[in-house]
Amino acid sequence: MTAHKITVSKGSLNGEVSAQWASRPDDQKFLSLGALRAQVAQWAEESHVEEFNPAKLRFVTNPEDPYFLEMAMGDGKSYEMTNYGFDQVAGLAGAPAGYLRKLPAPLAAANLRYGLLSGGDDLKAAYVRENGVNSLRAITSTNYGRILDRDVVDVVQSFAGDGTGDTRWKVPGMIDWASMTYNSEVDITTETTTLYASDRDIFLFLVDDRNPIEVGKLPGGEPDLMFRGVYVWNSEVGRRSFGVASMYLRGVCQNRNLWGVEGFSEVTFRHTSGAPERFLSEAAPALTTFADGAASKLVTGVKAAKAAIVSKDDDERLTFLAKFGFSEKQARELISISVAEEGKPQESIWDHAQAITAKARRVGRQENRLLLEGVAGKMLDKVTV
Repeated sequence: MTAHKITVSKGSLNGEVSAQWASRPDDQKFLSLGALRAQVAQWAEESHVEEFNPAKLRFVTNPEDPYFLEMAMGDGKSYEMTNYGFDQVAGLAGAPAGYLRKLPAPLAAANLRYGLLSGGDDLKAAYVRENGVNSLRAITSTNYGRILDRDVVDVVQSFAGDGTGDTRWKVPGMIDWASMTYNSEVDITTETTTLYASDRDIFLFLVDDRNPIEVGKLPGGEPDLMFRGVYVWNSEVGRRSFGVASMYLRGVCQNRNLWGVEGFSEVTFRHTSGAPERFLSEAAPALTTFADGAASKLVTGVKAAKAAIVSKDDDERLTFLAKFGFSEKQARELISISVAEEGKPQESIWDHAQAITAKARRVGRQENRLLLEGVAGKMLDKVTV
């Protein structure tokens, strides 16, 4: 089945992949995991760590170029600073990077030197790249636990191959709003890909959308189909943590928004000294287990939630919702939403969770939407399968 009817009135909307899609220039968008892996592996192979004392940093300027500024450590080499690297040097000096960028290089260098002299003698670790042009990629603590982007991609490739359809995990298809159908097969281009990488970070989103799972019926009687999705992110330079988010969803639109999301789960951990070992022992196996797992868990969970009848009248609905922090006014609004969208008031835990996610879709502020979706998730978590 390549195309099937969907509804966006169930589940929640997740905009994280869309935010990545909208913010990435074309040179950070990749059409396959193999191509992305080759790029991040090259960056890693050309990079290494050097410890240094910030108070002893020097800065190199060029009289013929008033904005030429490089950093020099004790090895005698000078390094161009990436935007991210410069931000971190400025942070060590306690100076605003945006302001320093506007200054002529000699004046910016003087400000940096002055700020760094008062920073103490604690050593830092410079993550530098040497490929004919030396550059500073990042500055971290000396006990930073670096999880290489390359290693994360290797784990994803172990179950997703190239991410182009050679395994069941692939770049997603697209919703056709005119027919309200989801087509799992689209050409992978810079406009449709969900595989992103830069010298700062990676973000990968893949779905198992050729194998949808029926969880109920749509208003017209067609099957309500969902499929598995997962996104993974990392930054070997320390810009963000490592993380994995798994979910079930009903469709992905042209702008790469995720529609009809259920069962969203996220795990993150920081790049502390033990992070590489934790990645290998905990995160990588968990990611592979989810990717290889059967869809029966979702089907069983939905059936259990639908079978868990918790409210047969409005008094019972108000009492049940009060246990999750909803006032009487809020609870009655949720009852009205359920009647409007499902044709009946809530009876099962599934009904209550659907009403809450429907309410979340109407909320403007993202943090408030996430709070509501979190309550719905806690509700479903209480179901014994």
